[in-house]
Amino acid sequence: MTDEFLCPDTMTEQYVHWFRNSAPYINAHRDKTFVLMFGGEAVNHENFRNIIHDIALLHSLGIRLILVHGARPQINENLIEYNLETPFHNDLRITTREALRCVLDAVGSIRLEIEALLSMGLANSPMYGARIDAVSGNFVTARPYGVRDGVDYQLTGEVRSVDVDALQKSLANRNIIVLGPTGYSTTGEVFNLLGEEVAVKTAIALKADKLIFLGEKEGISDDDDRLLRELIPNEVEQYLRNKPLDSELLLHMKGAADACRGGVRRVHIISYARDGALLQELFTRDGSGTLISHDPYEEIRTADIDDVVGLIELLRPLEEEGILVYRSRERLETEIDKFAVIERDGMIVGCAAMYPIPTTGDEVHAAEIACVAVHPNYRSGNRGAELLDYLEAKARSKGIHDLFVLTTRTAHWFIEQGFEPVPVEALPNARQALYNYQRNSKIFKKMI
Repeated sequence: MTDEFLCPDTMTEQYVHWFRNSAPYINAHRDKTFVLMFGGEAVNHENFRNIIHDIALLHSLGIRLILVHGARPQINENLIEYNLETPFHNDLRITTREALRCVLDAVGSIRLEIEALLSMGLANSPMYGARIDAVSGNFVTARPYGVRDGVDYQLTGEVRSVDVDALQKSLANRNIIVLGPTGYSTTGEVFNLLGEEVAVKTAIALKADKLIFLGEKEGISDDDDRLLRELIPNEVEQYLRNKPLDSELLLHMKGAADACRGGVRRVHIISYARDGALLQELFTRDGSGTLISHDPYEEIRTADIDDVVGLIELLRPLEEEGILVYRSRERLETEIDKFAVIERDGMIVGCAAMYPIPTTGDEVHAAEIACVAVHPNYRSGNRGAELLDYLEAKARSKGIHDLFVLTTRTAHWFIEQGFEPVPVEALPNARQALYNYQRNSKIFKKMI
């Protein structure tokens, strides 16, 4: 069904549903540092004004922002106007002294345009009531790219250092920082830099929580033109092997891999042409583009007290259906160390618990697996099995040899995981005494 056929009530329900589900991300992103990089092509695009509005929204939600822009098309336009040419070597511009003024004019005009858009506060506009101070300065120190392969790159440079203290002070004052593809040497010279390098080095130096590249493409696609939602740096580097860095996407991919290697936990590649792509990437579970993360996007770990709310949201629907036994918040808080959870970008999407069973005499050390649950949107993978593997490894480390599970609905699934049906009498005595004959759960056992 297309939006034009949706009734107002349906659209309102969708909006309320989206807004409620975005709340955990709003809380997770507050006071975090994001570096956003976009080229001069994005600045020229008709959607750029909407991007600035979304950036202002992120700022209002307490996110600390550094904007890094490129200027390739604007520099090219200026070079044509002045009838100048700059050669390229290995896909990198050789910046002559005559061409430098074209670079500085382009960078300065883009910075002014960004600052003007961030200052727009007209009534009936998304920026109404916003008070945003945009700050630029000599935050980036550069050095000459030098002579390579016998070629003198002249006033093309590379990042030498980033003034972290000055950046942090500006961010602490609730300023949005705007950085261009230029840097300053200790001798007072100005160098033309790659905007992608400025963004990566800045994100690494600041230990930014996210680096976001806005490019023409929605992200990275496979050979069948299907969007790849999640990658790790090794996969990106394999993709780039033997490819020249002759396109925006490839530069973004290399920057993403370098940033992850440098300690930036998550890098996003999204489209500047798609309205709302930035918000969708940051405030929905599956985003709009490609995520590159050094750590796995989903993490299995032992639960802690902060996970109780997420566990309640995951377990309640199953408890109401009678699939799981009801557990109060107080009980979950008391038993939180028994749970393993799958966390996906700050959200609990799966859980399972393991309870050691008291044994006596010559009984084998045993434990019970309970509360195996996966969010409905994520049941297509092997997350339940991965949770069991995690708990089995934990059980072995504790000297546990027998795992039991009691279930009324998912018997076949546990059989697929290597469990075998057993009678009540197979349970350790302490667990037999607590067996609920009215619930009449089937019992399964797995020796590990």
